[in-house]
Amino acid sequence: MASSTQEELYVIKRNGKREEIKFDEITERINYLAHLEPSIASNVSTAKVAQKVIETIKPGIRTSELDQHAAETAAYMSTVHPAYDTLAARLAISDLHKKTKDAFSEVVKLEYECVNPETGEPGPLVSEKFFDFVQSNAGALDKMVDQSADYQYDYFGFKTLGHSYLFKVNGEIVERPQHMILRLAVALYMPNLKSIEEAYQNMSALWYTHATPSLYNAGRPRQEMHSCFLVDLLQDDSIEAIYDCLKSVAQISKGAGGVGLAISDIRAFGSYIRGTGGRSNGVVPMLKVFDATACYVDQGAVIFI
Repeated sequence: MASSTQEELYVIKRNGKREEIKFDEITERINYLAHLEPSIASNVSTAKVAQKVIETIKPGIRTSELDQHAAETAAYMSTVHPAYDTLAARLAISDLHKKTKDAFSEVVKLEYECVNPETGEPGPLVSEKFFDFVQSNAGALDKMVDQSADYQYDYFGFKTLGHSYLFKVNGEIVERPQHMILRLAVALYMPNLKSIEEAYQNMSALWYTHATPSLYNAGRPRQEMHSCFLVDLLQDDSIEAIYDCLKSVAQISKGAGGVGLAISDIRAFGSYIRGTGGRSNGVVPMLKVFDATACYVDQGAVIFI
């Protein structure tokens, strides 16, 4: 137990209010989420999870931090039984639901009205066309969303979505997994509401999913949803051709596309360079430049062939 006494411990609620910590409420919340599914409740000790969380509480902790810590604690205990991982996912997803809006149309409005925090200039995450369609069909689209379907994800899967795919405004996640799926369905099939709903239901049920560029770019002002690109480096073996190709690779990677780069036409090490009278350094130094670019513009990946 932390050195502070129970009377000294307090939490900061989501509304900003300070409140004395009620340890029973921590245990009850973990119990509630565990008992939503019998297979979890029968294979985990919610009391042990709650105890580990309570032992590390410090004065002024936020309730959202308690949820995150409880999820991390349960995930760590998944080595004991995989049901702890499911509990961790439920804790993390429930926390996200508390932080975000239910209605898909309201989330899209937040994304469209996003501004650059440094300059105050508009920086919409979705296109005007996408925004207008969603707002014009808000009632139908909002009804499509099954919020409970988020709980199908395991902890690692959910954290991966949060890290790479769910849209953020000012560094805070504003989307839920179901919002992301519907965003993709709308981007693929608007204005056909029937096709949008069918695609959403199939993806929501985890029958299939789309690749990273589609999840990442759907609905954006620059919507690039292709996954893989094969780039032939050379029209001729020249500095201009190499760096034109490098620019193309950077642009593709920026949009989360994967790049296959054909380099077999690069002249060998020591080959004569007619224009300068010098000798070629071969492919290795050139590959280092492309590798550095791939690390810098790191949404996608580059494979050399």
